[in-house]
Amino acid sequence: MDQYAHDADLLDLDWSAPMTISRRPLLLGAAVAAGTLAATALPASAAAAAGASRSGPKPTVVLVHGAFADASSWSAVASRLQKAGYPVVAPANPLRGLIKDAAYLTALLATIEGPKVVVGHSYGGAVISQATAGDASVKALVYVAAFMPDKGEQLGELAARFPGSQLGDALQPLPDGAGGTDLAIQTAKFHAVFTADLPVATSALMGASQRPISAAAFTDAATAAAWRDIPSWAVVAAQDRAIAPDLERFEAKRAGSHTTVVDSSHVAMVSHPDLVTKVVKSAATATC
Repeated sequence: MDQYAHDADLLDLDWSAPMTISRRPLLLGAAVAAGTLAATALPASAAAAAGASRSGPKPTVVLVHGAFADASSWSAVASRLQKAGYPVVAPANPLRGLIKDAAYLTALLATIEGPKVVVGHSYGGAVISQATAGDASVKALVYVAAFMPDKGEQLGELAARFPGSQLGDALQPLPDGAGGTDLAIQTAKFHAVFTADLPVATSALMGASQRPISAAAFTDAATAAAWRDIPSWAVVAAQDRAIAPDLERFEAKRAGSHTTVVDSSHVAMVSHPDLVTKVVKSAATATC
C-alpha cells in the first residue's frame, strides 16, 4: 500500500529543510437530491447544466515523459486512466532541447480537440510549462517529480539550487550524430539515481532502453511558465535522487500547486501508479 502524505559545465554540476506545502482547497460540486414537483425542484436550465457536467466527455490526458525515459514509463498510469474512461495520449518527447521539445508539444496539443489535462514527469515538467502557455484548452497541469522552471530560468541552474541530487555525477556524454552532445545516465548508476524503489531487473531494462537527452536542454532558458496561469498539481518524490526533493517542494510552493508527497524514487508514476493516477483524476475532476 502506498505510503504518502498530502501537504502543501553539466557533468560536474552539483545537482543536489523540508518545506511545508499547502494545497489550495478543491471545489467540490454539491449533491442535488430529488424532490417533489414543487418549489424544491431545480430550474430546468440548472438541472440540464448539472446533467451535462456529470455525463459530459472527460478531458484528454496528455502524458509527457522526461529525460532518460520514453513513453512506456507512463504505461501503468495510462492503462488506469483509460479504464476510468479518460482519452490518453502519451507522445514521444524528442529530448532535443526545451524550446524545440515545447514547440513539438504545442503543435501536438493543437491536434487534440476539447479540454486537456497535461502531465509532465521530470524534464517533461519543463516542457509542459513552456508548451501550454496561453492554451485555453489546457485546464490543468500535473507535475510528477518534475522541473517547473519560471520564465528565464535554466534547468541546470535551477537544479543546482538545492542539494540532494546525484544525477550530475551519474551522467556520461554521448555524440548526438550532428556534432553536438547528448547526455545519458551510466547504466551502473541508473538504479541508484533514477529507479531505486523498482526491482533491479526492471531498472536494468529501463536503463538499457533509456533515451539520451541533448545537453542543450539544461542550458535553454524558459520563455514561459504556464503554471502561473493554469491550475497545477504536483507530486513530490521524497526519495528522489535525480531531482532534489527540496527543489520539487520549492517549485510546488512557488506555483501554488495542490501537492502530494510520496515516499518514492524519481519514477513515482512507475512505482506508485495508483497514487499518480489519483492525482491526475483529481486535477481533471476539479477543472473540467
